[in-house]
Amino acid sequence: QVQPVESGGGSVQPGGSLTLSCVASGYVASRHCMAWFRQAPGRTDREAIGAIDYDDTASYADSVQGRFIISKDVTKSTLYLQMNSMKPEDTAVYYCAVRQGRLCHVPSHGADRYEYWGRGTQVTVSA
Repeated sequence: QVQPVESGGGSVQPGGSLTLSCVASGYVASRHCMAWFRQAPGRTDREAIGAIDYDDTASYADSVQGRFIISKDVTKSTLYLQMNSMKPEDTAVYYCAVRQGRLCHVPSHGADRYEYWGRGTQVTVSA
């Protein structure tokens, strides 16, 4: 059983930066891969914004490409999301997700392809 736990959310001004972390107990690098999703206010769907493969190949949604960086430290079973040049439309609850398999890709793998989810962390971007 994999149990992701996110941290690092908070409030930031437009143009600012924030880094999220996700510690996933039970994560095994050879068997799992990881991704970040977000759910904006008033929406029921979760948008895949960044994913990283077993070999550290990263993929991103167009909405965050060039601004967000996903990375992982397998020795700490931890996934990171560095968010730069943030915009009000980045306001959302951010979720860490883990799936069984070595390949995680945006947009090929949607929310239904991930078996394990954290509870989320709120990120608010406003002046």
